[in-house]
Amino acid sequence: MTFEYDEKGKIYTNVVSKVAVPALVQTTLQLIRGEIHIRHGERVKDELDRDELFLAITDASVLAPDGQTVLRSAPFLAVRRSQIVWIIPQEAEEVQ
Repeated sequence: MTFEYDEKGKIYTNVVSKVAVPALVQTTLQLIRGEIHIRHGERVKDELDRDELFLAITDASVLAPDGQTVLRSAPFLAVRRSQIVWIIPQEAEEVQ
């Protein structure tokens, strides 16, 4: 990791700090429960508007059409942004 300092001693790094947000993500074929990651002080929409091909989802569970049965789980899942239909951020206590 590279650190840079300005004349006042402020530290700059190439690591971007993000906040994990529990969410439901509906793609064209699957419903996914997991955590998406957004930059501090930004909205989920701001993250979706980024010019990147994939959205990272951690602690991901791909759900059956009933929305309850877990078909597959993974610690990390990359979802192509063009396949996302909608995202619903959830409060921690709403996640089952």
